[in-house]
Amino acid sequence: MKRVLIRCGWLVTLDPKIGDFRNGELLFNGNAIETVGRNLGATADETIDASDKIVMPGLVNAHMHTWETALRGIGCEWLSADYFKHVHGNLATRYKAEDNYVANLIGALAQIDAGVTTLVDWCHNITSLEMAERAIDGLADSGIRAVFAHGTAKPMGRNDPVPFTHVPHPRDRLEALRKGRLASDDGRITLAMAILGPDWSTWDVVEHDIRMAREFGLVSSSHTRRSEDSLVPGGYHRMAKAGLLGPDHNLVHGTTYDHADLRVLVDSGATLTSTVLVELHHHIGDTMVAAYREAGGTPSLGIDVELYCSGQMFREMQAALLFARGKEIRNNVLRGNSQYKTIPVRSREALEWTTINGACAFQLDHRIGTLSPGKKADIVMLRADDVNMAPVHDPVYSIVEIAGAGNVDTVIIDGVVRKQNGKLTFPADVLRKRLSELAESGARIMQEGGYRVETAPQ
Repeated sequence: MKRVLIRCGWLVTLDPKIGDFRNGELLFNGNAIETVGRNLGATADETIDASDKIVMPGLVNAHMHTWETALRGIGCEWLSADYFKHVHGNLATRYKAEDNYVANLIGALAQIDAGVTTLVDWCHNITSLEMAERAIDGLADSGIRAVFAHGTAKPMGRNDPVPFTHVPHPRDRLEALRKGRLASDDGRITLAMAILGPDWSTWDVVEHDIRMAREFGLVSSSHTRRSEDSLVPGGYHRMAKAGLLGPDHNLVHGTTYDHADLRVLVDSGATLTSTVLVELHHHIGDTMVAAYREAGGTPSLGIDVELYCSGQMFREMQAALLFARGKEIRNNVLRGNSQYKTIPVRSREALEWTTINGACAFQLDHRIGTLSPGKKADIVMLRADDVNMAPVHDPVYSIVEIAGAGNVDTVIIDGVVRKQNGKLTFPADVLRKRLSELAESGARIMQEGGYRVETAPQ
């Protein structure tokens, strides 16, 4: 295995036992970090001069429907009802296995390009094992670290004999993946279950799905929606009482949940992922990143869909931090307290939402999320001398409040360089071909669905 030494201008480890360093060094051996510090005096097969860069843990995108990549931007002026009607009720039903492949490949490459090293691919248009396999192939070919959250299609508006809300998660497909290519929890791609949950399915389905997830040793993750439409009102309270809620369950959104609901999640050890940009776009109720934090939880962040907004986690992190800060300041005044003397939400905390917290949500924190000896070499380097970055006074401030995807110079995943000198290492000729296939995929899906993008009124 090759030993690689990185000489860093700034090294942000996010490991409280190690700290951050100016002019620090990091040594990784094969796909694992060996040691971190100053003046290591280490021998290496290769030395990377990152003296003009901020070296940091790779970002973790904890929730994304990557299969929708070919539909980027078509829903910028949609509301929730439009999404369910046009996507789940129409376009999703036109997908074939190869559509999943090219969407996941290009979507994952875009995430790498923007500094993400781990992607939770919440794939809920799966109708066959072939579709699941090809979605996984796209992730594998991109080089990203991924959690493939196997989901099921929900064709809204169809008069099926048994509605999707009453159909348990399919054991045959899950078992084939768990006993096949995703049997290991140590691989670059691991398995989770994207289940309907109590807001989208009956109690019998909830109980079946959670128990099956635990049988296979998998994290389960579910969406939430408006409580008056929930199939199991107070479902998460009921899950907790039944012993079905714990650290192996992840809830996404929760924008209409109250403090009592959030306390149930926190007390059970369940996790919550906010997708702030999408939630601010059209969800009813506030994004929960501030309220969940106030309840004692540690939020994680994800993109959700690129139909409405950017897929860049730097923007997601910045939006989440600004929302949480503003919410805390306003709430403090509404409680009749004197004004804060210091900022109530620190920048480092927001960076943790986007790294170690996402890792914890899917039980990967022993492998990724910080630059710690023994963890995987998932490393991102930002150009500190870019015109929008220089000068760097505090690297955490620069990462969280200043940086964007355009500052990502180098991305290393599992010890392999996937982006270098600002360019993906993925073969350029293959990328051009796949991008053409992505455009053809999106055009065919929309044509078959009779959907035309309506331009904004002038």
